[in-house]
Amino acid sequence: MKQKKLLLISSIGGHLTQLLQLESLFKNYQYHLVTEKSELTEELKEKYPVSFLMYGGRNYPIRYIFKFSFNVVKSLFIFLRYRPDVIISTGAHTAVPMCYLAKLFRRKVVFIESFSKSTSPTLTGRLVYPISDLFIVQWESMKEIYPKAVYGGSIY
Repeated sequence: MKQKKLLLISSIGGHLTQLLQLESLFKNYQYHLVTEKSELTEELKEKYPVSFLMYGGRNYPIRYIFKFSFNVVKSLFIFLRYRPDVIISTGAHTAVPMCYLAKLFRRKVVFIESFSKSTSPTLTGRLVYPISDLFIVQWESMKEIYPKAVYGGSIY
C-alpha cells in the first residue's frame, strides 16, 4: 500500500508552532513542510524537508499584493514537485493558495483553526472552511461558527 504524502503549510510564528506540534503524527508519513522564509525558519532545514515562501505581512498592501502573487506561483511549483495527497494547514494567508490548489487537483485539505481564536473566525478559516475535507477547531465554542467542524481539542 502506498504511503500518503503530506504537505504541511503555515506562515511563521504561532501558526508554525502549532503545525510543528503535530510532528509525532506527520513523521509517520512522507511529508514536506512549507513556511515563510526568515532567519528563524532557516534552522528548520536541519531537521525537516522544507520549502520556503516569501514572507509578507498584510500591513503594506501594495507590497503584499506582489509577494502574495509570487507565493501563489511558487506554491503551484511546490505542489507539482511534491504531489501531496493531503494538505494540512494551521493558516494563515500563506496557506490559502495551497489549499485551493489541493482542491483543484482533487486532493484532501485538512485545516486546523488557530488556538488563539475561541469566539471569532480567522480570515483564513473563513476562506478555507468551504473547501476543507476536515476542518478542526481547538475550542468547543467555535463549532457555533463552523457547524461542520470537528472539535479536536488543543494541539499544545
